[in-house]
Amino acid sequence: MEKKVVLVTGGSGLVGKGIQTVINSDKREDEEWIFLSSKDANLLSEEETFAVFEKYKPTHVIHLAALVGGLFANMSRNSDFFRDNMKMNDNILEASHKNKVKKLVSCLSTCIFPDKTSYPIDETMVHNGPPHMSNFGYSYAKRMLDVQNKAYNEQHGCMFTSVIPCNVFGPHDNFNVLQGHVIPGLINKAYEAKKNGTAFEIWGTGSPLRQFIYSLDLAKLFIWVVREYTEIEPVILATDEADEVSIKDVAMMILEACDFKGEVKFLTDKSDGQFKKTASNAKLRKYLPEFKFVPTREAIKDTVDWYVANHDTARR
Repeated sequence: MEKKVVLVTGGSGLVGKGIQTVINSDKREDEEWIFLSSKDANLLSEEETFAVFEKYKPTHVIHLAALVGGLFANMSRNSDFFRDNMKMNDNILEASHKNKVKKLVSCLSTCIFPDKTSYPIDETMVHNGPPHMSNFGYSYAKRMLDVQNKAYNEQHGCMFTSVIPCNVFGPHDNFNVLQGHVIPGLINKAYEAKKNGTAFEIWGTGSPLRQFIYSLDLAKLFIWVVREYTEIEPVILATDEADEVSIKDVAMMILEACDFKGEVKFLTDKSDGQFKKTASNAKLRKYLPEFKFVPTREAIKDTVDWYVANHDTARR
């Protein structure tokens, strides 16, 4: 039996750590998993990217590494987000092609979809119009992965595909209020407000709706994609539409998990971002009709508990 060598870029981040956790309990003899961090190679450098591929000789690649950030980081640095992600993606795809990688799975994001669209969004709608202007640099760079996958497949026969997760959260997230995403940012705020006896502040009205996926659920789905999924077209990895929740409801779940009893303030002068980004997981459900997602409340409690236990070393 030929051995798979699966190289995971961004292996020390939220999703990479999730995959590591799941793989540790689902080891297969014919698979070797290698999790890269930024210490192993600067993927903005073509030379370093090719060197790390030469070192490990992967047969399969999960490409998670990216310059990422929340709404406010994106709004102020669109050029950086576009240039760095384009460079990194190009290096990974070309290295995968040159090293005859059998399957490459890249990670996109639901923010790549058009701002003006009908809901729920699905895999056929990625290129139907411009993305939301708050993070257009990141969104266009991620969209180009889908374009590159199709081009490499058409010209070279490469099995390069991608997944589109909804909002991911869980242990090992970036809990920085300005750079991180909504759930880890709110967890950090709740922890500090409880510790300091201050008000808990939510940016915006709390009314936007989001689908959230727990990092360990996403990890299981990523592993399924590497092992089983054979389409070049992307697949949305999202919870069911019925599981969509408002930012306000998420904040209340976090406060409950933190046992916070203080004052709650909504800073309505701050931007809400897109009101909704509802994604259809019908394609995923066609393949995996029985897959069970961890309920958001339970996953938030697990993430809060992890953050409290690892507060001194957590990214923030």
